[in-house]
Amino acid sequence: MDKDIYVSKEGLEKLQEEMNELKTVKKREVAARIKTAKEFGDLSENSEYDDAKNEQAFIEGRISEIESILKNAKIIEEVACKATDEVCVGHTVTVEFDKGVANFKIVGSYEADPEMGLISNESPIGKALIGKKKGEEVKVKVPAGEIKYKIKDIK
Repeated sequence: MDKDIYVSKEGLEKLQEEMNELKTVKKREVAARIKTAKEFGDLSENSEYDDAKNEQAFIEGRISEIESILKNAKIIEEVACKATDEVCVGHTVTVEFDKGVANFKIVGSYEADPEMGLISNESPIGKALIGKKKGEEVKVKVPAGEIKYKIKDIK
């Protein structure tokens, strides 16, 4: 059984655009490259042909991956908790820790970008925060050790 994949509405639109680009433009481009490479003759020593076939395999793999994501996608705005008394996917959480204060937006794993403050609901920090309330403390094991976060605000 496939699991739910959380994405924002914008993230879903980006995936749909990428899928459309792959199916309409990229597949045609690589097919033309394969056709041209075949015209060069001997395929056993034809690097153009090998490169085009490898790109074709990558495109087909990515299309398959996106189809799976879209099939199991749940839009964050539709599944997120409406109340902000408990941390859920889609919420922005302000936490205090020994190095100061940080804001994390809890997103699905396909949109995670820790440098931008977007953390996955499946990450150690995301898992620790989900279901917690303002004022609660959580301890998170990270490669550098253990960090204690205190939840200051949930939006």
